[in-house]
Amino acid sequence: MSTDEQQAAPARRPRGPYATGQARRQAIVDEALAVFSRTGFHGGSLREIAKRVGVTPAGLLHHFAGKEELFAEVIHQRDEKVREAAGDPAEHALIEQAKRVVAHNQTSRGLTSLYAIVSAEATDPDHPSHADFAARYRDRAAEAEEILRRGQADGEVRADVDPALAARLISAVMDGIQLQWLLDDSVDMVALFEEFVGRYLHPAEGTDG
Repeated sequence: MSTDEQQAAPARRPRGPYATGQARRQAIVDEALAVFSRTGFHGGSLREIAKRVGVTPAGLLHHFAGKEELFAEVIHQRDEKVREAAGDPAEHALIEQAKRVVAHNQTSRGLTSLYAIVSAEATDPDHPSHADFAARYRDRAAEAEEILRRGQADGEVRADVDPALAARLISAVMDGIQLQWLLDDSVDMVALFEEFVGRYLHPAEGTDG
């Protein structure tokens, strides 16, 4: 085959043992999500996950060094899905992004359950995700506070709202309504979050904030 023909040839998908290994690894992550979202990190059993995939515990450990590494990959993939749902960050898009995340969570019960269980478990200082979740909420609040301040300057956010408090409340409301939805799926998370945003963050019509 000439150089030109090689360049024109379409990229081939991985085949053979590598592709099989990648598919098996993803299957392990998928089953781990199902287990961790039901029982949390401490209750999740590698033996149960391996059984669901159809491998031995030793076979599972061929793909992941241990339970913590597998758990970290499950959380990583969960975060990637949420980022995709939120879309690219824009200077003043915080509230719209949050709405998209709430709507996404309402279609992803397993991922939403996982986050609710793990965030509660992570309040234990000995939990493997304790530091990560503490930093996650802290960093999210700092970013949201700055965006809210810019929104106030442009009249998009009420002027009488404290941005630091509002930044924390956004996460609190999102977490609270998704917990209620997990307990009762008749709860409309999107409608509840829009009510919060409309009543608390957006300026009243006919005002400049």
